[in-house]
Amino acid sequence: MAAWNQIKLLSINNTRQIKRSEMAATNREMTDSQEESLDEHLSKQTVLELRKKHFSPCVSVSYSNSNPLLIMGGSKARLFDEYGNNYLDTRNNVAHVGHQNPRVIKAVQKQIHLLNTNTRYLHPNAVQLAKRLSDFLPDPLNKVFFVNSGSEANDLAIRLARAKTKSKNMICVDHAYHGHTLGTLEISPYKYTSLEFDIDFNKDNLRHHVIKVPCPDTFRGEHRGDDASYQYAKYVVQACDDFQARGEKVCAFIMEGGMSVAGVILPPSSYLKTCVEAVRSASGVYIADEVQTGLGRLGSDCFWAFQYGGNEHLVPDIVTIGKPFGNGMPLAAVVTTEDISGAFCNMGVEYFNTFGGNPVCTAAGLAVLDEIVRLDLPKNASIVGTYMINKFRQLSLDSCENVAIGDVRGMGLFIGIELVRDIESLEPAPSETSYICTVLKEKYKILTSIDGPFENVIVVKPPMVFTKEDVDEFASAFLRACESISGVDLNLTSKTPT
Repeated sequence: MAAWNQIKLLSINNTRQIKRSEMAATNREMTDSQEESLDEHLSKQTVLELRKKHFSPCVSVSYSNSNPLLIMGGSKARLFDEYGNNYLDTRNNVAHVGHQNPRVIKAVQKQIHLLNTNTRYLHPNAVQLAKRLSDFLPDPLNKVFFVNSGSEANDLAIRLARAKTKSKNMICVDHAYHGHTLGTLEISPYKYTSLEFDIDFNKDNLRHHVIKVPCPDTFRGEHRGDDASYQYAKYVVQACDDFQARGEKVCAFIMEGGMSVAGVILPPSSYLKTCVEAVRSASGVYIADEVQTGLGRLGSDCFWAFQYGGNEHLVPDIVTIGKPFGNGMPLAAVVTTEDISGAFCNMGVEYFNTFGGNPVCTAAGLAVLDEIVRLDLPKNASIVGTYMINKFRQLSLDSCENVAIGDVRGMGLFIGIELVRDIESLEPAPSETSYICTVLKEKYKILTSIDGPFENVIVVKPPMVFTKEDVDEFASAFLRACESISGVDLNLTSKTPT
């Protein structure tokens, strides 16, 4: 509880400042009783009311259908609410080296004590981090651009690809998500159900400059046999041919090494190799989106997800890194080759990012890389991830009504548990999955995430310090939550946003 007591004290001090500012803004003086009340948190109800007043309704919050959490602190793979209740976090790949990692905190505190400013000036943190990051990647990936988020990284990657190829023609994968900028949204089919965009792939699968190819899902997709890799890669080959038939070049093929919102899809062996060969033959480049799965999440054998499936010799033209890089600090990166960097420079436009790679965030990034090595987190991901996959594959849901585990897939600490109503028909179980996630949070204090096109996949991507004991707690609670479905009218339950 020592970690929680320290978090609580910091939170109280922050609340005092908020309340004093509110009083000062209205030229009111505090009474003695009001001063005493400063030792209390802003209540959850007050936070919800302020959020409703000042936030757009489209800004989502997890578990808004039941009892959204007021999270005030964290430690390792745990999060704390305002009462000190701790929740096991199976879903937060932002806190890559653990919530509130002491060494990351120390590095940030030390640097912010000295300086944090824009990136117009030389600073040792930025160049050291660029070198360290490059050392984790294969040659010739050695030119680094620091940005603030994965969306921003992928948006810049598109610009780099266009500069190199002089083309705008993109190939993306169905159910992919690459960011929330205009440039990345049009290559993120996960978002195409929105009326915000008029992208229509129904007409000959072509619209403007984007071709969407089927997701290489070997569990539920069209191709599931031994030739699935070849069959799925053919769609990318055909997309290249379609662009060339129009007398145009390909700009880029972009793919997440591990597709998270698609429901944890790792491509079959040799799929990427075949796709990249076709794209490069059509003068295009390969962008590896490692925002969700980079920095060792797949374990010791795949520090980067693009290496999965026997692709250890495959080298992307551009790699993007995001979420885990700063352990919660806004830090992301694009790494490319000297050739592509040079083509971008030849466009004649200076590239400047005010905060991308600032001294404080790069201090966090250096500490994150240090912790990955010091704690050998890829090894932990391999050991604990294998243990979790085996644990859930052995889990029997025979006593559970209308829900079964259809598939447990993934690698390292990137795992998908797909729930179905019938093991033969593979009918998705979205209502059951939603209910289970709510029960896990409400009754067992375990936080989970739901994804996949049918919203029936529990996606597990926890802090990399997750332990076997955490797995045991999760698996035991998961079984009891599944058993609790019996007798529940799911038509009366609402969807759980996670």
